[in-house]
Amino acid sequence: MTNEKRVIALGFFDGIHLGHRALIEKTLERSRELGVQPAVISFDVHPDTLVRGRKVSMINSAFDRRDIVRRLFGIEDMIFLHFDREMMEMGWDAFVRWIAEEFGAVALVAGFDFTFGRRGEGNAKKLTALCGKLGIVCDIVPEVEVDGRKVSSTYIKELLTGGKLTTANRFLGHPYLMTGTVVSGHRLGRTLGAPTINMRFGEGVLVPAHGVYAARAVLDDGRVFDAVTNVGVRPTVSGGKDVSVESNLLDFSGDLYGRTVRIEFYRFLRPEIRFGSLDELQKQIAADAKAAAEYLTSVPTKS
Repeated sequence: MTNEKRVIALGFFDGIHLGHRALIEKTLERSRELGVQPAVISFDVHPDTLVRGRKVSMINSAFDRRDIVRRLFGIEDMIFLHFDREMMEMGWDAFVRWIAEEFGAVALVAGFDFTFGRRGEGNAKKLTALCGKLGIVCDIVPEVEVDGRKVSSTYIKELLTGGKLTTANRFLGHPYLMTGTVVSGHRLGRTLGAPTINMRFGEGVLVPAHGVYAARAVLDDGRVFDAVTNVGVRPTVSGGKDVSVESNLLDFSGDLYGRTVRIEFYRFLRPEIRFGSLDELQKQIAADAKAAAEYLTSVPTKS
């Protein structure tokens, strides 16, 4: 329980897209009106992992979701609830009362299709009615569409795994991204004249289409570099199945091992393929770097 009062955006927020933006902007509006702190509530794992007994990948890690909410909206207070069996069995009304008491909610903001509580029995209509009884302000945000298509995490995941990155970014409202620690690789890139930094997707995070992307690398000191990023299993030089994220930072030299780097993906350049020789691979690496640099000249740089 807390004495601090909050306006809270409710949702899963497995990635922050334009639909979530509408919720968060309404939350900010209400928080200014009421003079209290804005907050966003999410879950650490996807509810379907328990509810349906199947793993569901998230668009972004918890770290990245928190970072996006902070950088894009200025909200520092993102609360991650642990979704376990107790949470899954909690009644919808008990959930609302618990949120209000535990986190000091004086206003709640949810999407028109928000469902919650045991067996998903809670919905926007029930939430509005209960909030009225509890004296809590309740805002229900309508559907958000892009080009006549509902903005949803499910559709964005389809776009990302299908290599349709630029469309996915339009529905997200920001570049698809991942943040991680630079780990040691095979150092083959140095031999080929294009040294790379190596990273891994976190547990339970969606892996986009394997291939080469025009990207930007944002270092933990704020510096930003154009990059060519390969997502995949490196079929020309590796027989493994582990997916890696290898980025060649253009116009950068130095050692980033152990550093935290955010990779922002802007354009899908080509699928990952196996080359007949390292010489063919080296030539393609140079062509990819040129294509990425040319495309990124039209993309404003932001840290």
